[in-house]
Amino acid sequence: MSEMTIRFCGFGGQGIILSAVVLGTAAVEYGGKHGAQTQSYGSAARGGECKSDLILSDKEINSPIADKADILVAMSQQAYDKYIDSLKSGGLLIIDPEMVTTLKERNDVKSIEVPATKTAFEKIKNKITANMVMLGFLQDFAGLISEENLKNAIKNLIPEKFLEADLKAVEEGIKISKNVKR
Repeated sequence: MSEMTIRFCGFGGQGIILSAVVLGTAAVEYGGKHGAQTQSYGSAARGGECKSDLILSDKEINSPIADKADILVAMSQQAYDKYIDSLKSGGLLIIDPEMVTTLKERNDVKSIEVPATKTAFEKIKNKITANMVMLGFLQDFAGLISEENLKNAIKNLIPEKFLEADLKAVEEGIKISKNVKR
């Protein structure tokens, strides 16, 4: 990995910012990478559009600002519509098909549907763990960090009462990744 930008986007309350913080912590504190994380919210925090960018690198990062993303994780239609054009040609698009139903034609990127919300609801009985399903998928599919480092970051950052459900959600995301063609 030289430098990689991951953009998480969705709406407030989906754990978009937390996803970037957890992934960044796993990469920096446990994986020895350099990282820079930024975030922005729409005018309404919960329910409004929200994004968080995470830049990971083997070297020092000169600027925390990312114009284009190598990976775009979209968890709402509104956020997808706003940020799809920020995905680099050749990049990876990961969407939750329950939340993003209308796609723009992009033949220059690899698109993968990860049923994170549905999985969180059916397997964990808690839709709020959809972001952790996405993180488990992203960890296994993209290989940016190890599973162990991801789980250590979660154990370090997530309150005890949510820990079991979030770790189970990560496992479900990893299972989804194992069934996706590379």
